Amino acid sequence: MVDHRISFPTADYCVTFPRQFLWGAATASYQIEGAWDRDGKGESIWDRFSHTPGMVRDGDTGDRACDHYDRMEEDVKIMRQLGLKAYRFSISWPRVIPGGSGPVNLKGLDFYDRLVDRLLEADIEPFVTLYHWDLPQRLQDIGGWVNQDIAAHFADYTAVVARRLGDRVSNWITINEPWVIAHLGHLTGEHAPGLKDRRIALMVAHNLLVAHGRATRTLRENNPLAQVGIALSMRHIEPADESQEAADMARIRWEEEAAWFLDPLFKGHYPPGAWANFGADVPEVRPMDMATICQNLDFLGINYYTRAVISKEDQEVRQNKSVYTEMDWEVSPESLKDLLLRISDEYHLPPIYITENGAAFEDRVEKDGTISDESRRLYLKEHLLNIRIAMEHGTGLKGYFVWSLLDNFEWAHGYSKRFGIVRVDYKSQKRTIKDSGNWYAEVARNNGFAAEKAEYERVATAGSPA
Repeated sequence: MVDHRISFPTADYCVTFPRQFLWGAATASYQIEGAWDRDGKGESIWDRFSHTPGMVRDGDTGDRACDHYDRMEEDVKIMRQLGLKAYRFSISWPRVIPGGSGPVNLKGLDFYDRLVDRLLEADIEPFVTLYHWDLPQRLQDIGGWVNQDIAAHFADYTAVVARRLGDRVSNWITINEPWVIAHLGHLTGEHAPGLKDRRIALMVAHNLLVAHGRATRTLRENNPLAQVGIALSMRHIEPADESQEAADMARIRWEEEAAWFLDPLFKGHYPPGAWANFGADVPEVRPMDMATICQNLDFLGINYYTRAVISKEDQEVRQNKSVYTEMDWEVSPESLKDLLLRISDEYHLPPIYITENGAAFEDRVEKDGTISDESRRLYLKEHLLNIRIAMEHGTGLKGYFVWSLLDNFEWAHGYSKRFGIVRVDYKSQKRTIKDSGNWYAEVARNNGFAAEKAEYERVATAGSPA
């Protein structure tokens, strides 16, 4: 057998991670599963949204997606081939409880039961996300995340899943990216359910946090040893110049995006500046809400893709010398390090996982069938290097989940953007590990990688944010 392990040249730095560092990959149910109306699954808001003409590029839907529902065992074998130590996936709420509340669909639970068993047989730790955006449509019909009763429905759903899987699943993520749910789904209307109202968006954000708190309690009631966290989407927000005006605008953006979730979770209140800025649109906060939200967490998940550079006019400024991904997101790995240092300084945090990090780039299919994606490989390498430097400065990172295991349905972009380290031919459903996937597999097996001396020293000596 050929030994494909990385050799670390003596002229380079050996970037190594702690022995127990967890290497994983992440997906989401609607983006990969398909089988949208099979075996008793109910309709989700993304089923409704994607079937509405004009809402998703090229009229794409998640009806088939990556056919993971039928190809799950093949996909687990690929994970094992990649040497993954962990797999983050989400449960489809309408697959388990078609109406959002009420009767449980046992066939839906059976699917996740089998998935967990296959993962454990492959020595892969399951990380279960309870909500990754596919709300049951029947709950949306009675207000969705605007309805304060939804926290109770979410807790009931959590209990169903925890009772079935809790004997084998230790790590739980309650909600994925509440800012995106509130902002893109209820302010700009780019995501399901497609609403455009700031007051509603802020109420949704609050109700998501309350639901997170209710679910956290439910998980611990069902399994006192459960490790519970939440996954927040975060951009490091930086001023475009050295003016006080730009600094003020960047601070306001930070409070309205990141601190709007971090402060309730870890300080028990909303940031006063952002609260004042939102004026009459601020959400109704009931007497026990903040106590429900602000509970000790076992870990914090951070999803990072890019930064935001803000001008004194409160505009996001494009950086002419930077590389941008197919999503038109700036590649800024140093800002991930700065973000980790900043939040570790400003908050008393539990251990951190990078629960999503990756990039959409155009792949090149070679004549021999291999998939060349050097831009993605470099993206991953540079971000991992910055993560390692952040760890040397004391940030408590325990693991990294690349986004994504598979090319998949990229929400409103349909199938036009590929994030996977495994390419999916959407017609044949053939899976092919990309060059980036093979590189990541070696990183996971070796618990590190080689970095050029100049590259390492540049990142290691770069200043941290003020």
